[in-house]
Amino acid sequence: MIQLAVFDLDGTLVDSLGDLAAASNKALEQNGLPVHPTESYRYLVGNGVRKLIERAVPEGTPPEKVQKVFEDFSANYEKGCLDRTRPYDGIKELLSDLCKMGIRCAVASNKPDEFSHRITDALFDSDAFSLVRGKLETAKTKPAPDIVYSICESLDIPVENAVMIGDSDVDVITAHNAGIPCIGCTWGFRGEEELKAAGAEFTADTPKDIADIIKREAEADRSLKTEETV
Repeated sequence: MIQLAVFDLDGTLVDSLGDLAAASNKALEQNGLPVHPTESYRYLVGNGVRKLIERAVPEGTPPEKVQKVFEDFSANYEKGCLDRTRPYDGIKELLSDLCKMGIRCAVASNKPDEFSHRITDALFDSDAFSLVRGKLETAKTKPAPDIVYSICESLDIPVENAVMIGDSDVDVITAHNAGIPCIGCTWGFRGEEELKAAGAEFTADTPKDIADIIKREAEADRSLKTEETV
């Protein structure tokens, strides 16, 4: 029985590509390094800010310069993380629908925890999520399942009663590492082909599809329990 929907943030709930690209490119320019087209960042993001910077700098960049780009990115993103970032169409309605269905919602992001909270606080109602958790210094990033376990433990919901919702193979692998299914969002940064190749149990072309999938699975679960009782 699904009780909890665990959402990725970037590329799933919000379109943040423009702000991530702008902060990254400015940091690269500040350090005399070549920049990338915004669309290229679809494949640079997903495993946390540190990995984003490591992918963005030229191969062989000295560690001290990588660190400087990382620090400059953080300062740039602090100022501009809400310049262009907006929820995808239909996301707020989805969260409302899930609430009416009795499904709790949480956020599990590789984005630093501070930025994850800033964005969700600014763009969503205060009661939209039971818990928002971004990357903490002491925690492993996705695809390690730790963040899913931590959220479920904090909300006192069995892990097996959760579903992961995300836009990349990182989210699918995270779900499978936690032993739960994943709904892949085809509107995000990576697309349907990557999600299916990673083994996503379901794909959604619109936020409404997510509510329909969860409703359908809930009905199937109720039917199975009725059959077992009979």
